[in-house]
Amino acid sequence: MVQVLSTLLHVEKGSKQPVYLQIANQLMALIRNGTLQTGYRLLSTRQLATLLKVHRRTVVQAYDELLAQGWLESHTGNGTFVAKHLPEIQSAKKDMHAEKAIMPASKAGFHFKQAPHLDRAVLRNSTRLHLDDGFPDPRLAPLDDLSRAYRSQLLGANPYARLGYGDTKGASWLREELSAYLNETRGMKTSPGNILIVRGVIMGLYLVSTALLEPGDNVVVSAPGWFGANMNFTQAGANVLRLPADEHGIDVAALEQMCQKQKIRLVYVTSHHHYPTTVALRADRRLNLLKLAEQYGFIVFEDDYDCDFHYLSKPLMPLAGADPAGMVMYCGSFTKTISPAFRIGYLVGPADVISYLAKLRRIIDRQGDQMLENAIAELLHTGVIQRHLRKSVRIYKQRRDLFCDLLRSQLGDHVTFQVPDGGMAVWTQFDPNINLVRLAQKALQKDLYMSSGTSGIPAGNAYDEPPGSAIRLGFASSNAQELEESVEIIRNLLGNL
Repeated sequence: MVQVLSTLLHVEKGSKQPVYLQIANQLMALIRNGTLQTGYRLLSTRQLATLLKVHRRTVVQAYDELLAQGWLESHTGNGTFVAKHLPEIQSAKKDMHAEKAIMPASKAGFHFKQAPHLDRAVLRNSTRLHLDDGFPDPRLAPLDDLSRAYRSQLLGANPYARLGYGDTKGASWLREELSAYLNETRGMKTSPGNILIVRGVIMGLYLVSTALLEPGDNVVVSAPGWFGANMNFTQAGANVLRLPADEHGIDVAALEQMCQKQKIRLVYVTSHHHYPTTVALRADRRLNLLKLAEQYGFIVFEDDYDCDFHYLSKPLMPLAGADPAGMVMYCGSFTKTISPAFRIGYLVGPADVISYLAKLRRIIDRQGDQMLENAIAELLHTGVIQRHLRKSVRIYKQRRDLFCDLLRSQLGDHVTFQVPDGGMAVWTQFDPNINLVRLAQKALQKDLYMSSGTSGIPAGNAYDEPPGSAIRLGFASSNAQELEESVEIIRNLLGNL
């Protein structure tokens, strides 16, 4: 056995892992695979130290570690043995090819089913230039004010309360400030009890889908629409039904015909700026949608992802502000206000539903970031966010105008579009003969990110929508020079495709 151990035990004195742990882990592995059977008497600490050319105290530490974990047992005056209470493991010669095929760190030994609707590429934008999905410019964010507010939360009085567990609905101060803010800017009639703080619209969708949908329920979305919402509905086992969206938003007349034929549980809308086309839901359709919700008893999930960014006049008021029957669940976030890195969103609805959703939230995410939530509350209270929004709207409008001028003058032969009234992207229709996937790949080689017209889901996936010739080109996150350079790259690429 001495000869066997000399070939099986190795130490790397330059490793970050202490030598005694290396020895202990290797001995443990030998016991696990049956090389060292229960009751086997180990070498003395002096013998093993000599064999491995380490200090005896190192081996003593290794044995002590295994004794403490129950792998070994010591008999005073008789030596150290593999613990007898361990199950006997038959040591067998392993097929080397089979052994190489087993990689527990990368492949599970048990079977699990992978849902195809979750198979979607994760966006990690690292290019210098980007015409993205419509993201804010973090360079404009009030980071100094946010940093000071966050620091004051960390160092404020009563650390036990501030740094401990909080309300699963979210920080009470933020819900109070949000209630006042939404009532003032959205024409809503909320109290803090109507608000649940979430980590973004996607979390709000997950909670509503999980708690309020049953397998087989019918959920209506627009086509084209947002796959992130469809993923949640599919995950909940719902049937996703698509209705067309035109220049006035989702077709509410077609929705009424659908309701007459089958039971609808939920309708998902982006009423202020339809995703992805950016058009607003027309006033008559808004009224009819609320009437249908009350008549047929379906939930309206209103995703108001960029309500604050409207350039022609005051933004249209949310459906939630005109809901007479408590049918609307309203969701927004500070992702577009500040930056996607700050995961603070809000779900607004009837108090009884909010309380129920808070119970569900507790089992997947005990609470949010109370420090960040209170810091955002302070920025709302002091008016920092309101001032930031006024400044951002002015800058983003200038960028929209410049970008649309560039599209007309530089790409007019290849694209058509409508100047959006709000939002952070232009819904751009390319010539159908242009291969958008290839264009996006070529742009990436020039350090420019743009959409390829697909959702990032493998081709042929039944949950995906067929790719079209229109994409969102985001302008808000780029300054004037970056927009000019980006459009120039696209123009040059189109000339060579």
